[in-house]
Amino acid sequence: MADGASSVTLTGEQAMQQEKWQNNKTSEGSTNVISQGPVTAATAHFGNFANYARPGEGIQAQALASSCHSHLDWVIDSGASKHVIGSLESFESYIPYTHLETIQTADGTSQPIKGVGSIGCTPHITLSSVLYVPSFPVNLLSISSIIDELKCTVLFDKDSCIFQERRTGKKIETGVRRNGLWYISQEDTALTVGEGVEQRILLQHHRLGHPSFENLSRMYPELFTRVDKKKLVCDACELGKHTRSTYSATSLRSCEPFILIHSDVWGPCPVASVNGMKWFVTFIDCFTHMTWIYMIRHKSEVIKCFQDFHKMVGTQFDRKIQILRSDNGTEYINNEFEAYLSGQGILHQTTCPGTPAQNGVAERKNRHLLEVARSLMFQMNVPKYLWSEAVTTAACLINCMPSRILGMKSPAELLLGKREFKIPPKVFGCVCFVRDHRPSVGKLDPHAIKCIFVGYASSQKGYKCWDPVGKRLFVTMDVTFREWEPYYKNQDDLTQFLEEISPTTECDGQEEEAVVGTIPCPSEHIDEGVQVESLVEDSGTEEEVVVGSVPCPLKLVEGVHVEGEKKSRKDKEILVYQRKKLGRQGEQTARIDDEGAKKEHQMEADVHSQPNEPSTPAPDLFSELTPSSPYSVSGNVSSSVLDHLDLPLSLRRDRRTCRPVNRLGFEQHDLANFISYSNISPAYKTFIASLQTMPIPNDWRAAKQDPRWKEAMKEELLALQKNQTWELVPFPTGKRAVGCKWVFTVKQTPEGKVDRYKARLVAKSYSQTYGIDYDETFAPVAKMSTLRTLISCAANFGWPLHQLDVKNAFLHGDLQEKVYMEIPPGFMNKHTIGKVCRLKKSLYGLKQSPRAWFDRFRRAICDMGYMQCNGDHTVFYKHRRSHITILTVYVDDIIITGDDTEEIRHLKKELGKAFEVKDLGQLRYFLGIEVARSSKGIVLSQRKYVLDLLAETGMLGCRTVASPIDRNHKLCAELGDPVDKEAYQRLVGRLIYLCHTRPDIAYAVSVVRRYMHDPRSGHLEAVYQILRYLKSSPGKGIWFRKNQHLDVEGYCDADWASNLDDRRSTSGYCVFVGGNLVSWRSKKQEVVARSTAEAEYRAMALSLSEMIWVKNLLSELRVLRRKPMLLHCDNISAMNIANNPVQHDRTKHIEIDRFFIKEKLDNGSLKLKYVKSSEQLADCLTKGLGPKEGTAIGNKMGMIDIFSPS
Repeated sequence: MADGASSVTLTGEQAMQQEKWQNNKTSEGSTNVISQGPVTAATAHFGNFANYARPGEGIQAQALASSCHSHLDWVIDSGASKHVIGSLESFESYIPYTHLETIQTADGTSQPIKGVGSIGCTPHITLSSVLYVPSFPVNLLSISSIIDELKCTVLFDKDSCIFQERRTGKKIETGVRRNGLWYISQEDTALTVGEGVEQRILLQHHRLGHPSFENLSRMYPELFTRVDKKKLVCDACELGKHTRSTYSATSLRSCEPFILIHSDVWGPCPVASVNGMKWFVTFIDCFTHMTWIYMIRHKSEVIKCFQDFHKMVGTQFDRKIQILRSDNGTEYINNEFEAYLSGQGILHQTTCPGTPAQNGVAERKNRHLLEVARSLMFQMNVPKYLWSEAVTTAACLINCMPSRILGMKSPAELLLGKREFKIPPKVFGCVCFVRDHRPSVGKLDPHAIKCIFVGYASSQKGYKCWDPVGKRLFVTMDVTFREWEPYYKNQDDLTQFLEEISPTTECDGQEEEAVVGTIPCPSEHIDEGVQVESLVEDSGTEEEVVVGSVPCPLKLVEGVHVEGEKKSRKDKEILVYQRKKLGRQGEQTARIDDEGAKKEHQMEADVHSQPNEPSTPAPDLFSELTPSSPYSVSGNVSSSVLDHLDLPLSLRRDRRTCRPVNRLGFEQHDLANFISYSNISPAYKTFIASLQTMPIPNDWRAAKQDPRWKEAMKEELLALQKNQTWELVPFPTGKRAVGCKWVFTVKQTPEGKVDRYKARLVAKSYSQTYGIDYDETFAPVAKMSTLRTLISCAANFGWPLHQLDVKNAFLHGDLQEKVYMEIPPGFMNKHTIGKVCRLKKSLYGLKQSPRAWFDRFRRAICDMGYMQCNGDHTVFYKHRRSHITILTVYVDDIIITGDDTEEIRHLKKELGKAFEVKDLGQLRYFLGIEVARSSKGIVLSQRKYVLDLLAETGMLGCRTVASPIDRNHKLCAELGDPVDKEAYQRLVGRLIYLCHTRPDIAYAVSVVRRYMHDPRSGHLEAVYQILRYLKSSPGKGIWFRKNQHLDVEGYCDADWASNLDDRRSTSGYCVFVGGNLVSWRSKKQEVVARSTAEAEYRAMALSLSEMIWVKNLLSELRVLRRKPMLLHCDNISAMNIANNPVQHDRTKHIEIDRFFIKEKLDNGSLKLKYVKSSEQLADCLTKGLGPKEGTAIGNKMGMIDIFSPS
């Protein structure tokens, strides 16, 4: 007896019962361990059992007992408080009672309880605490007990009842009604949950690519002994294989392999595959009907595919191709192809025009491949972008399936002498879980990744599994399957997935080639330790390696690295997991990574990112808003959405559309977990929801199809003619006319409603020549620091913020040069032939237009009595009777603030006379920045900008991280392989603009922008970490509070020699006006600092320059009290250098900065104050911080997330 077990003394009868039960279990091969101990059995009362116990009530107990299927049947009894059974053989574990316990039936009789144990009454239900009463004629299942044990509900219908999970609603078991009573049994369960013979047949049918039941019966005759094949139906086969009647095919075929090869090209598929493919070419051996498939970019690549196929046949099978049969497509009939065939002695047979039946083998093979692929996809609701995986899987299965034409042998069996599958087949499109072998996986992290099964690898013994979240393809054997569970579950209409896949469409495709077929390889696995980094397009002397049915010519460099050339941006990453023979520590990962995959590579870390620190809870600035969001993730997956996710950054969509994003299966990382609208007022909620505009055309032809856009184009032309923007003149000889195009947008009212549809004619200035078409081009625009400073003033003094828009602003500028422009697109007629527009006014797009417009606006506003600010030339102000009115302009957007309400009304009126001005009311949306205001302050955020950026980069469903950059990052110049330079620059440029309201990412962005001239994969991973951080708080922004003062304070810091490439230091500062953050910067110093003190001193000088500019701006506006600026520094040595005029080796080379700071200290305009490093707010602008430190500093800076769910 085990230690600690209670001693139990068994009576003779009890010992015999236990010995009998143990003997029964031993004979059944059971390995259950019987525990012994004291058990207190509760008495049970059975109401419904009265029918069994009482004779004369219409049903005799003996008859009822005989109607049950021995120990398999359980009567479902709502009046029983415990499960009861009369057979000892059914127990899986059993404990005899050591004392007398009884149960009481409805007629008052008592029955002795001999013991208690657990019983598996069905394959899905195991009952615990089942009482053993030998005299009981039936098995009773207590409703109350099973509800408590399984946490389930029981639903009763006319003929059946269902047990389902209370939380998820998932069905657990089904009961049936017989003779007025409810039963549950193992036999009934086997029939209802698909464990019967028909279900096993259908499972094999789904696994093997939906072959005919006739062929399946020959492969598995034991399954069809009691099943009528005519009654077996498959809806997916009907949807995927339904065709017209076919002509009879000839029975002639070759007598040896590779004498005759049939070939045909299929495509294009309207939906690009995972790798961007839209075409494939097939090569079919006439003798064996073995099929090889190559995925191609264009039909012109067929010759290269055939050359590779020809080499493979000669190398692998030592055979020579004698005849190639194809149609008359230009991909086959061209000089290059004919020259190659002639040189190799291969006869080329083509079909007669209009007689595709002469190439019937290839035509029928394409149809067969598509039928099987459609059936595979329909069965499991697989989206269209995985069509290539379905086709390659179909080819693999067909090559291994017996064929009637081949005498019930498979193509692989005829060619290779093998019939069996290399690995057991599984249901295409089902849910699978792939083991995560990365060393970064923690003990408490998920050890598997949920994927969708998409086929079989041809060069490894493994399954191909696609991760739609991380957009990764795994090849591994460490995978478990749920074959009855589709990854995409809730598609009601299966036909929407493949309705466009037809073998008769044509267009261009692109991407790498793919090969399918059981081609023997020298090794079933990739060599240990080999890391494959890039796909290479040209072959040359490279070794061809087939991975996951995709042959990728690779350069193996020292058995470690493969360097690739330029690839398409849509290529995906393939992770090949292989387990070494030496055990668990020998697990290796070989990565086939191309440039597009590197853009998605950062998602690998998503699974293991740190939990988010709680964002700053928003105070009660705004009241309730409905939780719906323009970017709320809901609904089912859409293949069109997934197609957009292939691009790391959207170049340009066909239509500029902001539409709700469907749920991509990322419930754990749902965007709703990181953004909420519960703190927003209804009015502001309506406004931000309206920012999701309707589709906007980017082509004038599409715009003219909509009467609203067509009318907007006419209005623009009328405005141009009214303003006398040009005159039609004959095209002068020797001159060059600039082009023009239409740009469309939707203007909104302050309430967020559609105000008007705006069409703007824009000149294509890239064809202008300096000195001929233009001279000076500079025009000032408002600095964001200026805008934030004015908003801080408005928050502290309660000033209103008004926004105006100048209609056709650039048309008000006068041109000094002679510029000729082409006739606007869409408005050419017989009267405009041979003529051009000679521009008299500036037009949007011209290089000199901003300068001409601003000069015109400056003259007009100064004539109204306003002064131009010296600190920022886009700021104009006017003092009147101790009141002030301030105006700032950014191109054609105007912001007005101040405390002179009468003057603001007068200014709007005068501006309306000088220009055509639209009053947009209170400031809400300016240059992509959302402005929310309440009595407690003003909040600036770029919520929509962040969500748009996440959507364009395919990161809406990514896992979040808690820091924008690692604490001790090691970013340097040559970190990884080169990536797409333009895409990297475009993505970093978007992040730079986002820094206008997000100082928490300023340092991370300043680091990644250093490598824009030569971006590498390591730098791109750092960029995607910033995006994952932004997803954790897309609505975070800056809070401008009412602090009743405008004091200027600053914080400065430096990280000495932090740059690993040149050992330059990083300076950081932040400037506050009235307690609100208005300016910040993270910048690499221009020279190498020789000490920490020197680096800190240079940062001090940089921050002081910004503080002086802010102070001068406020002084010119006359809103600043005479009070010294306060600068906080955490380096005592730097402060001593500033306060003490000491000349020594550490300071003589920075004399300019030293005297600059010393001068401000001497005249009393600056005070230095020491601050501890833990309270240094500029610390986040010089180095990476942990989540807690970063959140704490962000709170002190005034960062807030009014959209936070918490």
